[in-house]
Amino acid sequence: MLQNELDGKRVVIALGGNALGNTPEEQLSLLKGTSTHLASMVKEGINVVVTHGNGPQVGIIDEAFNVASKDPKNQVPFMPLADCNAMSQGYIGMQLTCQLMNQFRSQDIMRTVANVPTHVVVDANDPAFKDYEKPIGAFMTEAEAKAFAKATGCQVHEDSGRGWRRVVPSPVPQDIVEMETIRDLMADGCVVIAAGGGGVPVIQKDGQYQAVDAIVDKDLTSAILAWRIQADILVILTAVEKVYTDFGKPTQKAIDAMTTAEARDYIAQGQFAPGSMLPKVEACVKFVEAHPGGRAIITSLDHAVAGLRGETGTLITAHAQ
Repeated sequence: MLQNELDGKRVVIALGGNALGNTPEEQLSLLKGTSTHLASMVKEGINVVVTHGNGPQVGIIDEAFNVASKDPKNQVPFMPLADCNAMSQGYIGMQLTCQLMNQFRSQDIMRTVANVPTHVVVDANDPAFKDYEKPIGAFMTEAEAKAFAKATGCQVHEDSGRGWRRVVPSPVPQDIVEMETIRDLMADGCVVIAAGGGGVPVIQKDGQYQAVDAIVDKDLTSAILAWRIQADILVILTAVEKVYTDFGKPTQKAIDAMTTAEARDYIAQGQFAPGSMLPKVEACVKFVEAHPGGRAIITSLDHAVAGLRGETGTLITAHAQ
């Protein structure tokens, strides 16, 4: 895609964990660089909506409350995961908003930024609620884990021989509650930050929303967001410049472009690692199949603009280009 063809395009940018770091200080430092890349997209006339992960951040918040709540002198309550998720959306969005506004000022970009803490609707009957498999938080000994489970009612599981951890459901996102708000802000010219960490999952019960303790994949939520705003492009940013077959092997080969049918073939072959590249490719396929006129790109943060120009990254489309 040529540079002058980007003007006016709606693009959802899904930031990976490598753009955020593992501590507030590291995050702030990394977001300065991230905001520079995002500002360069906005300067080219792109209507940007930003989503982001929150894996380390929500785990840190959750663990902090867990530790503090164990000491009766602190009088700190055990905090529901949904609330920890919301806190992470708030402080990540706060830091990113500040850095983007600073970049806009320095580059004379006349745009504003709005952070929208987001709820995402999930199905109460999703099989994930019967099979808790998403680990979060710190590692524990078996004794610590069982005591924690007894005290809190949370589920725990041994994690790949590394210790015990809390496990939560990871249901499939269905819709975004704040969709109209996001659209209105976009129409007003705002650069919107939304769906942080995949959003706070809620179920609908008796016509009411009810938050649930679960983790939703942020790339799948980003795909829904991109489809609902009829984005031209969904960009999922990760640690590598392109998607590869036989990743990490001597036969590793970069994929410059693939159709959704080809992507499904690669998935069936087991080419993409679960919990890593697989959900990113699945999210891209979901977006393009829901919005055949759209396209998806997987690349790294520092190659994002070049990827939008068609110079690098892996392009996913409905049909061969």
